[in-house]
Amino acid sequence: MDLGIAGRVAVVCASSRGLGRACALELARAGCIVVVNGREAAATSQTADEIADSTGATVIPVAADLNTADGRNRLVQAVPQIDILINNNGGPPPRDFRDVDHDALIAGVTANMEVPIHLVQAVVDGMIARRFGRIVNITSGSVRMPLTGLDLSSGARAGLTGFLAGVARSVAHANVTINFLLPGSFDTDRLRSLQDGAAQRQGIPAEAVTKQTLQQIPARRFGEPAEFGAACAFLCSASAGFITGQSILIDGGAFPGLL
Repeated sequence: MDLGIAGRVAVVCASSRGLGRACALELARAGCIVVVNGREAAATSQTADEIADSTGATVIPVAADLNTADGRNRLVQAVPQIDILINNNGGPPPRDFRDVDHDALIAGVTANMEVPIHLVQAVVDGMIARRFGRIVNITSGSVRMPLTGLDLSSGARAGLTGFLAGVARSVAHANVTINFLLPGSFDTDRLRSLQDGAAQRQGIPAEAVTKQTLQQIPARRFGEPAEFGAACAFLCSASAGFITGQSILIDGGAFPGLL
């Protein structure tokens, strides 16, 4: 399927691995010039080379910590213009809400709310002027179905969703869309880390935690990052201009609600 975005410039945050990498790969396959980002220079460059080799696309690595103003500035200044922005950042580690002190609270809100807001502020006016823009924020299925221990992640990402909900409506007239992708359990390093932690806390093998998790997913499997990347790329397509302000849950049917 031709997504109609060949030649567009896409910046994908936290894309040296996991779901971010999957999004960068699919956008490269769609013909975009892609900026990949990670904190570690070697891993980020390796990802950029691998995506470029497999797609033939121009892929630019930018090693930067987006939790700093300098890191964000280097990311947005890596290319003359940005047509597509994929906001993504690691979530805080699981912990009992009683243990979330001031520093942890600020760090969680910074990474999962403040950083993506600053990046949207940096790129949205250029998108409006060019009459094309696609912003996709990778949040979490826990925004819809909060998980005990991930309260800080859920709260910060829900805050981002609320903050940008009105922004999405204010820029839609200029063919600029802002949407949210809410991943459930995908086969990534993050999932394996969470399961290992749960296994240690419960004193059971990691395989048992995996089995418990799969029983809660009607699809009876974990999501593949490629599936997530494809959904992200479609939201960035020329055909998706009438989809904005939406939180799209991709979880294999785990969320039991109607909406």
